[in-house]
Amino acid sequence: MHLLKRLPLLAIAGVLSGGCGGGDDPIPIGLAGPFEQPRGRSMEQAAQLAVSEVNARGGIDGRLLLLVLRDDSASADVAVRVAQELYDTPGLVAVIGHLTSGATIAAAPVYNGGSRPVLQISPSASSPEVSRAGSYTFRICPSDSVHGERLADWALSQLGARRAAVIYQNDDYGRGVRRTFSRSFTTMGGEVVTEDPYVASLPTFEPYLRRLRARGGADVVMIAGTRAGAERIVATMDSLGITYPVLGGDGLAGIENSDIDAEGTFISAAYLPDRPGAQNQAFVAAYREAYGEGQLPDHRGAGAYDVVHLLARALEAVGTDREALRDYIAGVGRETRSHLGVTGSIAFDESGDVPEKHVMVGVVRDGRLVTATRR
Repeated sequence: MHLLKRLPLLAIAGVLSGGCGGGDDPIPIGLAGPFEQPRGRSMEQAAQLAVSEVNARGGIDGRLLLLVLRDDSASADVAVRVAQELYDTPGLVAVIGHLTSGATIAAAPVYNGGSRPVLQISPSASSPEVSRAGSYTFRICPSDSVHGERLADWALSQLGARRAAVIYQNDDYGRGVRRTFSRSFTTMGGEVVTEDPYVASLPTFEPYLRRLRARGGADVVMIAGTRAGAERIVATMDSLGITYPVLGGDGLAGIENSDIDAEGTFISAAYLPDRPGAQNQAFVAAYREAYGEGQLPDHRGAGAYDVVHLLARALEAVGTDREALRDYIAGVGRETRSHLGVTGSIAFDESGDVPEKHVMVGVVRDGRLVTATRR
């Protein structure tokens, strides 16, 4: 399955029998994300698992699903090129991706353009801008506004925080979580004492943290960014002896597996592996069996898994026509029943969002991200 990730477009066309799109030919589905990065691993592995499950039961009317992988490096520029390659892939019916908000938004005009637009469903792009990306763009995760509100409520009601410091990555994702957290936290009666932006190339976070301590500190540090930035922030806090509680959005997922001491870090997520229910338990067990006992899916993987099974349902109902497939997906939860996945119930609104999806709060305990309990 991993072979297609490294094949050029012409080679894929050969694998797809020239893109005839019928008979016994496989049905190609694009998968776009930063697969060479740790955050892309769960997305790729869970999507492969779901495809193997669909194919094990006979595929779609005897035709197997085939993932066409494209690594976008979480870069907007690369995402545009990747999107065009997938758009032009013979017989391709839909794209799962992209993983990040910036890449999803950058790629959306390609998927929504031309004479034959192609369905795009992101498992994890949470920027509010995704809602306006086009009629062929959908996502199955809550937006940053839901994450920000949930984190603000948790900081106030569960951590007793009244003063919050925000450190945010200066991109679509970081700005979105920062904005909604700060607005919600102040509306609920808290005070945001600092808001410091950063980029990946920032040499050190020490000046931010020393200045924060000199100004009286905070009851909580909210990190609106990715795992890589959060690891550096937490490690710097530890080296300076700063012990404020840390919380952040789902971009921090995976920090529980890092070498730093992330114990007690709170993370908002649309999915956690210990989510109750037989369906999720079966998914987690199958994931571990496929990839190793120590492996657990994150929200990106669980989302990709759900999208594959949702697409399989749509393909069984309306076939491989791109427009018909998009129209069917748009009606899920309104014209047809909601789709019950491991991440919960999926029902789309007019903007391609899932407004009924809830955000949970997890906490790092003994090297695992588990559901945090309310006091």
